[in-house]
Amino acid sequence: MSAGQPTVLVVEDEAAQREILSYNLEAEGFRVVRAENGEDALVRVAEENPDLILLDWMLPKVSGIEVCRQLKIRTETRGVPIIMLSARSEEVDRVRGLETGADDYVVKPYSVIELMARVRANLRRTRPAAVGEALNYEDIHLDAETHRVTRSGKALKLGPTEFRLLSTFMEKPGRVWSREQLLDRVWGRDIYVDTRTVDVHIGRLRKALCQHGGNDPLRTVRGAGYALG
Repeated sequence: MSAGQPTVLVVEDEAAQREILSYNLEAEGFRVVRAENGEDALVRVAEENPDLILLDWMLPKVSGIEVCRQLKIRTETRGVPIIMLSARSEEVDRVRGLETGADDYVVKPYSVIELMARVRANLRRTRPAAVGEALNYEDIHLDAETHRVTRSGKALKLGPTEFRLLSTFMEKPGRVWSREQLLDRVWGRDIYVDTRTVDVHIGRLRKALCQHGGNDPLRTVRGAGYALG
């Protein structure tokens, strides 16, 4: 798995639908995790920390609406975009889905192309760099598509890991990231890396950001981790 790649959890009890969705998401460059019922979905969310969830309404064990409700009342999962998939096309059902906290509602049968566009649109809010958006913070500009970073108009030389670290910080300025969260987001949870590796790369990123002068925008939060600004 290439780290920094957004993870999408597909929750769908029909195997054929699950495979079609997974195939198309992987073709778009996403990492896919699958669940076939509501109980399984809640376990996978805790294990995988997905960036977006495609959630079928009608599920065995725990319904999609209930999964959505549970995830949206928890602080740690409240910000994860949920796209509800449903054969129910009535306005009352759509309203109920959105009121439960779903970020988007797509009626079956859906166009796969349109659904992929909605996945990207929802990720643009939460993981802009991962879908090729440009990011700005003070005098730092990061272009995720061309992998270029400038500060006060001057190009910065950054290694791939430092680039992913910086894009993580720039997506959520001010947020404190623990070393474990950074390992997860930047290196990927399938790879074993010591938390001290994070400190080494943070040091390199600081050096790169200040290579033409300017203050160090990264903050070390004692006992908690690192933040931008």
